[in-house]
Amino acid sequence: MLSPALQRKLTFQPMQLGHLSAIAPIEEASFPTPRSSDLYRRELTDNELARYWVIAPAAMERSLPPILAYAGYWLMGEEAHIVVIATHPTWRRQELGRWLLLELAAAARLQGAFQLTLEVRENNQAARAFYAKLGFVAVGLRTRYYTDTGENAHLLTLFGLERGAVWRPLARQLTELRDYFAADPTVVDGQPQ
Repeated sequence: MLSPALQRKLTFQPMQLGHLSAIAPIEEASFPTPRSSDLYRRELTDNELARYWVIAPAAMERSLPPILAYAGYWLMGEEAHIVVIATHPTWRRQELGRWLLLELAAAARLQGAFQLTLEVRENNQAARAFYAKLGFVAVGLRTRYYTDTGENAHLLTLFGLERGAVWRPLARQLTELRDYFAADPTVVDGQPQ
């Protein structure tokens, strides 16, 4: 169930350098070995393959952090390799991760990608189930991929973004999420505020 606090206008927008200070605490809370703001700065300014986005409130509110979620991929020909996807800890399990991933799929598709790939920690069963529900399949195992823990990574791929049979159900989900998160900010749980 979605939080009534999130039944307001949110935006999906390109990540900017000004977002980095709001991304840092999410990164710290989300990953055993967080990426630095300097790494993201280089990604945004120097890496021609990199594409990053954020989900943020449409208007600044004290009740919401300035960034709720963020993600990015490297566009490499017909493949978009997702390098990060993270949601603010307070706002997890509110469909933001699904919305963000579907927006990435839409953007990658428009840029000519036919597939999305990513690595996920072997022990992260919740993430693996989440990706499987969206159509990702396991295509490989990277032994001791994560240097911080020595954990293996499953390589997952969502094939066929260019095919209607694959894209249409994802596009329907994306439309529903866009409609939900673009709800009138003066209405919460159907009640005027």
